[in-house]
Amino acid sequence: MGIGSDSTRDAAVRAAAFAFLRDQSRQYPNAMPWTVLLAGFRHDGRRVPLVSQQGIFKPAVCDVPLSIRTAPVVEGRERPYEDELSDDGLLLYRYRGTDRDHVENEGLRRAWHTRTPLVYLYGVAPGWYVPAWPVFIEHDDPGALAFAVSVGRQPDDLSGPLSLASLHTESADVRRYATRTTLVRLHQKAFSARVLRAYGERCAICRLRHRELLDAAHILPDGHPRGRPVVPNGLALCTLHHAAFDRNVLGVTPDLMVEIRLDVLHEEDGPMLRHGLQGFHQSRLLVPRSPVLRPDRDCVAERYEMFRKAG
Repeated sequence: MGIGSDSTRDAAVRAAAFAFLRDQSRQYPNAMPWTVLLAGFRHDGRRVPLVSQQGIFKPAVCDVPLSIRTAPVVEGRERPYEDELSDDGLLLYRYRGTDRDHVENEGLRRAWHTRTPLVYLYGVAPGWYVPAWPVFIEHDDPGALAFAVSVGRQPDDLSGPLSLASLHTESADVRRYATRTTLVRLHQKAFSARVLRAYGERCAICRLRHRELLDAAHILPDGHPRGRPVVPNGLALCTLHHAAFDRNVLGVTPDLMVEIRLDVLHEEDGPMLRHGLQGFHQSRLLVPRSPVLRPDRDCVAERYEMFRKAG
């Protein structure tokens, strides 16, 4: 990075970028739209976007790249590459192409040498990204055509000049732990975003459309050998029906009909039980329009057997 005013300007832009992301995360807690990231923010009268078509992006006002981006998952299609954890617990972010000396790869190498914090944008669905910041280039791995990336602690105060050194004070073990937990969170958000998008942000049972009351439920639970975080193993459910599904109060038959557990079906309680659960017995499940996104029948059949045994 340059010295003097250039260094100060770059640090100020990064502080503004982090503050912008923090504020936007309140409005978009699950994922941010591409349009918001592309519009970016204004700094000293100039617009500063956080993305471009390049995965490694350096706006003109910065000396070093500001963001790195992973392409979103498109169900039924493989990513160009998949970022993964290295043996030492860091994120492996692939080079731009195979040319080690490509200008964008050189930009990340410069971020490594100057300990400059970046933004990591994880694609969860076409046009939607989950940001993590600050992240740091820890080392270059030419053999894997990748950079090792760690996640640091978010600064408490972004109103003044950003001290780059203060953002990288954690131990290596702390950074590795933060990186692992961040990736788990990003993958969970990716699964949720793809499932809710596939179901048109409606509960598959009651058709409720309030996004803040919807969850992405696993058909076969996380941890099951086939409980993968893919849309055909997911259902968009409101919080009530998600809890009832997870606790085997309701099940879904292999022909995608809702079934309420017998003791609950014949119970007398009140209007919530009658209208919220009993009234959906033998109703048909809402499914995505695209056949490749619809519930996997084998997963549904296995989950239904779990429901029957629990009942």
